[in-house]
Amino acid sequence: MKQISLAMLGFGNVGKAFVRLLQSKQATLRDDFQLEVLVTGIKTAHHGTAIDSAGLNLERALETVENGQNLSIISESPLSSDSVEDFLYNCSSQFLVESTSLNPFDGQPALSYLETAIISGKHVITANKGPLVYGYTRLTKLAKDRGKAFYFESTVMDGAPIFSLFRETLPAIELKSVKGILNSCTNYLLDLQRTGMAFEDSVLEAQRIGITETNADFDIDGWDAAIKLAAISTVLFDIPLNPTQVDRKGIRSITAEMIKDAESDGEKWKLVCSAARKGKSLLYAKVQPERVAATSSLFNINGTSSYVQFETDMLPALGITETDPGPETTAYGMLSDLLTICRDYLI
Repeated sequence: MKQISLAMLGFGNVGKAFVRLLQSKQATLRDDFQLEVLVTGIKTAHHGTAIDSAGLNLERALETVENGQNLSIISESPLSSDSVEDFLYNCSSQFLVESTSLNPFDGQPALSYLETAIISGKHVITANKGPLVYGYTRLTKLAKDRGKAFYFESTVMDGAPIFSLFRETLPAIELKSVKGILNSCTNYLLDLQRTGMAFEDSVLEAQRIGITETNADFDIDGWDAAIKLAAISTVLFDIPLNPTQVDRKGIRSITAEMIKDAESDGEKWKLVCSAARKGKSLLYAKVQPERVAATSSLFNINGTSSYVQFETDMLPALGITETDPGPETTAYGMLSDLLTICRDYLI
């Protein structure tokens, strides 16, 4: 049995789902992977910090946050400061699992947090698209130079295998283009508006069920979709792409009348992401509302579901659908990364 330790930055819906997943998979991790996972530190933006080198009581951590209390009440010892850097250097752990809020414009401060974590000797797993897009090359090199891993499966389509699909199972293949619905929130909003719900009410409903970014404008105006497309280009095309370079238009301009007109023609409005390359040159990268016909593979991607289709030199149309994802599926992507790193670096 191998014992591994991890620190967590962020303990919102995804962070809590990750802890619950560790609890529910405890027997599987022990019996199938010979792993015991200890969470030795949790730092949050609104509920304080807890550190225990022997492993935090995760049930108490969940209860403490759910009750609106500060995590310091379950901490082994207080930190000398409230800085993330102090936490990363003082929390005894082999891994950092990061799920803080997205900054789509420069990836900060999460990018700096991940750099510090790697420098302090930790493998890094993130669900945050910002550091991936703005720091992929830097973080990958930093991790490699120190014999550490930097993994990020949950940044695009939650727990669906997007990056690991190409890294693990599709050697010597050339990716030519990608097309899909990468933002489940706007997909849900458009579906609600098809039922006659007003735009403002559909946004409130999406916020109520917890599928928007902290700032819903990031979804509505296409930033979340653009940064996901930038992540795919940066990692899978090996062509760095800033989301500001994406030809981006959100769904604010889609009116109830436009939705009815499309429906009368047997079509639906979708926020479609697409990009293509030729060699090392990007031909286009765009996020645009489009009318799709019933013959399109995007037509039946409804509600909070997502879809991506890859065109490669060997597989002309390889598609992945993720149906109604939630924090649990994002948490699974992080657990998958954790087990992959254990396999490749520790076991």
